[in-house]
Amino acid sequence: MAQVILSSVGAALGGPVGGFVGAMLGRAADSAVINALSPARQLGPRIPELRITGAAEGAAIPCVFGRGRVGGHILWAARFREKRIEGRVGGSKGQKTTSYAYSLSFAVAVGEGPIDGIGRVWADGKVMDMAGVTMRLHRGTQDQTPDPLIEAIEGAAPAYRGLAYVVFEDLPLEAFGNRPPQLSFEVFRRPGSPTGLEARLKGVCLIPGAGEFVYATDAVLRRDGLTRTTAENVNNAEGRPDLVVSLDQLQAQLPEVDHVTLVVSWFGTDLRCGTCQIKPGVDQAFKATLPHEWRAGGVDRAGAHAISTHDGGPAYGGTPSDRSVLQAIAELKRRGLKVTLYPFVLMDVPEGSGLPDPYGAAEQGAYPWRGRITCHPAPGQASSPDGGATAASQVAAFFGSVTPAQVGQSDGLPSFSGGGWGFRRMILHYARLAQLAGGVDGFLIGSELRGLTTVRGAGGTYPAVSALKTLAADVRGMVGPGTKLGYAADWSEYFGHQPGDGHAVFHLDPLWADPAIDFVGVDFYPPVTDWRDGQDHLDAAAGFEGPHDG
Repeated sequence: MAQVILSSVGAALGGPVGGFVGAMLGRAADSAVINALSPARQLGPRIPELRITGAAEGAAIPCVFGRGRVGGHILWAARFREKRIEGRVGGSKGQKTTSYAYSLSFAVAVGEGPIDGIGRVWADGKVMDMAGVTMRLHRGTQDQTPDPLIEAIEGAAPAYRGLAYVVFEDLPLEAFGNRPPQLSFEVFRRPGSPTGLEARLKGVCLIPGAGEFVYATDAVLRRDGLTRTTAENVNNAEGRPDLVVSLDQLQAQLPEVDHVTLVVSWFGTDLRCGTCQIKPGVDQAFKATLPHEWRAGGVDRAGAHAISTHDGGPAYGGTPSDRSVLQAIAELKRRGLKVTLYPFVLMDVPEGSGLPDPYGAAEQGAYPWRGRITCHPAPGQASSPDGGATAASQVAAFFGSVTPAQVGQSDGLPSFSGGGWGFRRMILHYARLAQLAGGVDGFLIGSELRGLTTVRGAGGTYPAVSALKTLAADVRGMVGPGTKLGYAADWSEYFGHQPGDGHAVFHLDPLWADPAIDFVGVDFYPPVTDWRDGQDHLDAAAGFEGPHDG
């Protein structure tokens, strides 16, 4: 080698010093020869050891009631993992590179347990993107068991009973300067009263009922270009579908809930029952999504109702896709929850629609309540058909004439053959979907149609009530005897009709008594505070202006 030859020459010229100089020249020459034959390797930064600051002995353990942000203390850490990454810069003949990536498994104490759950996580003061992060929560119960990872590495491991903590498994450290980040957590904890509302609630209503993929249990991506996508239903720090995160929080914070009413919405187009269509809607007429496209009511996006805009955006979210509703029902069942399916009507009548108002105004008000759907003109208005055959024919047009035989299935989703967008089409569609889902525990054939059920036909009949009875029998034939059927009357509707002539008619009694109906349903909106009307009470006298003060 060059080093041997030049070392000899140097020694001949100058003894030990000359030998040292010759050796240095030899190394340089040797390096030059090697570099000429093979490009130099570029080494990335490498850490010899990872220093971890653990919890100090005697450190305070936070105790949260309600919701609070608390800092974490590292309880335990495994040896860091080093991954060697080989590559080249500048193509196949370019300079070789070697870089190193580090990850760490560690446990972080959060606070006194038991807690209900964790929301956002902050790393070095910034909200942490939890997509792809494996984090296990131990809520701090008195019977919790050791974490399986800690136990696998350490053998005998403490369970930290009474202490809420999380375990991060192989967390990549590059984004944090190859060190564990400073972590803080959003902690949820109920006060713990055994008689509190949270400990007594047995059922909830799952909304919003509108949102094209809001109920999907897989992440649905919207194409924003050739290469860019945006998640439609992942809007949380955990990086998981919103429904899954919401149900986790529901079961943690309301542990006694065993029944969920799942709301799914179609859109009404007119308060005049004779011309109103009930259709599934989309928030954008053109949108490409992955892994599946939107479809509901037997139509794809092109055949759906295009929801109106308000303040520069869609007035509502779209109808949940049939596939996402099936996923939601399956997820609820998997968690041991009973399911009632609740088809719901939202009125998409924008401001300035120009539609004649059955109640006598210049035009229909913007985005009205479905309970105002009625005959035209409405009962009590001049020239109203209420009480005659014309009113009955308008009600019949609202319901439509779709039969169960027209609602089939294709590729695991409900399909439809025929035409028309009446109320029966929506209800029978979801009856078929419930059947495809393997059945549901409850099903509502309608709700809050107050302005419709009080319309009278000839001879004092109530044609909408008769139509609901027929609809209930058809739904019963589709969903079978194991599903409880009902109608959810408005709180101002269920007790009877008072037409203003001094009489009261219990117009819904034939429906409640129908053999296909299992229960009397009431849509009830209870107050969440004890604030009383007016100002003649102690709360107002104390200076509070409303139930939201203080």
